[in-house]
Amino acid sequence: MLLLLLAACAEDSTTSAPANDTSDDSATVPTAADPDNRTVVVGGLYDITGGTGDVGTPYAEGEQAYFEYLETKGGVEGLNLVLTGKDYAYSIPEAQKIYQELRDKEKAVAILGWGTGDTEALRQQVATDQLPFFSASYSESLKNTKESPYNFLIAASYSDQGRAVLKWIKENHEGDNPTVALLYNDTAFGRSPIEDIKAYGKEIGVEVVDEQVIDVQATEAQSQLLNMEKKNPDYAIIQQTWAATSTILRDAKTLGIDTQFIGLNWASGEGIIDIVGADIAEGYIGILSHAFPYEEQPGMAEIKEYLDSKGMTIDDIDQKFVQGWSAAKIMVAAIQAAAEKYPEGDLTGAQIREGIESLQNFDLGGLGANVSFSADNHAGTEMTRLGIVKDGKWEQLTDYFSYQD
Repeated sequence: MLLLLLAACAEDSTTSAPANDTSDDSATVPTAADPDNRTVVVGGLYDITGGTGDVGTPYAEGEQAYFEYLETKGGVEGLNLVLTGKDYAYSIPEAQKIYQELRDKEKAVAILGWGTGDTEALRQQVATDQLPFFSASYSESLKNTKESPYNFLIAASYSDQGRAVLKWIKENHEGDNPTVALLYNDTAFGRSPIEDIKAYGKEIGVEVVDEQVIDVQATEAQSQLLNMEKKNPDYAIIQQTWAATSTILRDAKTLGIDTQFIGLNWASGEGIIDIVGADIAEGYIGILSHAFPYEEQPGMAEIKEYLDSKGMTIDDIDQKFVQGWSAAKIMVAAIQAAAEKYPEGDLTGAQIREGIESLQNFDLGGLGANVSFSADNHAGTEMTRLGIVKDGKWEQLTDYFSYQD
């Protein structure tokens, strides 16, 4: 999939490189060019080779695939849409460098970004440049429209996910008051929801009894798990990606720890089962922000149509691909809304921001929770759901819900 969808491009960013050209770490996907159409360039920041590349790669593939799908459908009327981006390997300085290239060289007027640290580092620059920014980070801090006026969240924030998990624990735990441990990495991403989870736990009577910091690429976590075991928590909430989560589950099995582990968004998905195997993953619970390819959702029809055009099937993609596809789909809908409101001249980032803010109850066809935005609210939804691994496959445990329901 990486070679197919994230193949490098020639130096001219308006022309796609051959699918097997790996001479560069950039990728450009234009729609069919028409000289009478307005060109709109969307920049992409990808983590393919960095610390979160395990989930970053399929997410980026999904974004690229949606733009390719539009091209196979003849593009968007009146627009030449181009998605061009690079792998920044989860390095904040590299993200800043590539962002400047996207802004100055590629003339991007909107950005599909990735990580928490780089998104937070860029948000003041993004606001100054007036470039709408959809990050794959769902950090609570990005919900503040005064501090982050050009950032938007397209799924429940990490903090809202954590609150939803605590709400579910409170309502479903049997016995005495439940206790919880928090397992996270020492990055902006890992730390993002921790204080909010602790505060909400205190509010509703779920005690956080332990915290353990585990590297995002950890291959061993037994010492941290043994420390956690001393507090004997009923549940442990994981804020990691697939690699460290798999290490945690594997080592917990080795140590015979019977705590119920529950992962937030990036700690959930098919990759967990692939890495540790069905036996170890059995019973693991996680936040499912978006649909799995095998779920019968109306929005999967477009994805299946795209896959068929590539000689592929749903077995060739995963949930994180669907997540990236959904992000690109929302961005394109916002660009279309802006183009309809401003039918003449080059579209600007400020106009696209208005387009995003005009989206109300935007229907993803079940690929994720519907999203709504406004000038005062850049958090598309608080809704999320939980799933559980049963017989080697993720199953939905709850419908979409908010901790405030």
